[in-house]
Formats: sequence, structure tokens, C-alpha cells
Amino acid sequence: MTAPIEIRQRAIAQGFAVSAQPNGAVAKPIALVEKLPAETLTKVVDFLEPLWRETSEVSEVTPEEEALLQIIQRRLPPDNETRLAYLRQRNETGEITEAEHQELLAYVDRVEHQDAERAEALIELARLRNVDLKTLLNEFLPANTKA
Repeated sequence: MTAPIEIRQRAIAQGFAVSAQPNGAVAKPIALVEKLPAETLTKVVDFLEPLWRETSEVSEVTPEEEALLQIIQRRLPPDNETRLAYLRQRNETGEITEAEHQELLAYVDRVEHQDAERAEALIELARLRNVDLKTLLNEFLPANTKA
């Protein structure tokens, strides 16, 4: 079992505020965590980090993070999304012309390129924030599709 001091030190290293004498509301969760086997602490951290980030008032984003966030959040313009959906539907029904097929392939290449850039940006942002990729992904995925 991980010693309470080690848990406290790891929490401080991750940027969590930890008081020397926890109040009543904090004492019970700390006591429960201290009783957990070491192998389950990763699950506890995976659960707590997103909650902490949601409630953290200090969330200054560096210019480097902002650039990565722009890449991560980049999507096709709505008119391109509509056209891509139309071309996909025509392709699925076998009604697509050769010119439309070439246009569809160009969209697919563009989306795949953006997906690759997005993946690289997510990995870099996870590194900068010192969190694992799964935790970071959960910040960007809708609630019903968490990693």
C-alpha cells in the first residue's frame, strides 16, 4: 500500500493543493484512498483529474497550449461538412459520379490529414500538461463517448 505521505507528495507534484491537516470533508476521502492498493491509485487519479480540472479556477492557457487547442478543435466548415455528408451518401447508394468520387477522396484526404494533426496536438498537449492521453481525451470527448 502506498504511504499517505507519498500520496500527498504525488498530489502536490501534480499541482493539487493539499493541506497538512485535512478538514472533515476531505479527511474521509483521503482515508479511503490511503486504504486502496497501489494498483488502483491510477484509476483514482484518472477519475479525479478531470473533476479537479473542471473546478480549478486557475486555468491559464499558455500560447503554446492555445495553438495546440486550435488544432485540436479545428473542423471542416459547415458547408464542407454538408457536402462531404452528401458525397458519402451518394457513394453508399452507388449514385456517385467520377467527379464526385474524386471530390470525396479529396475531402477524405483532408479530414485524415486534420485527424493526424489533431492526434499529434493531443499528444503534445498531454505532454505539456503532464497528464496521460486518456485523461486529456476525456476533456474533449462528449460525455457519452469517454475513452
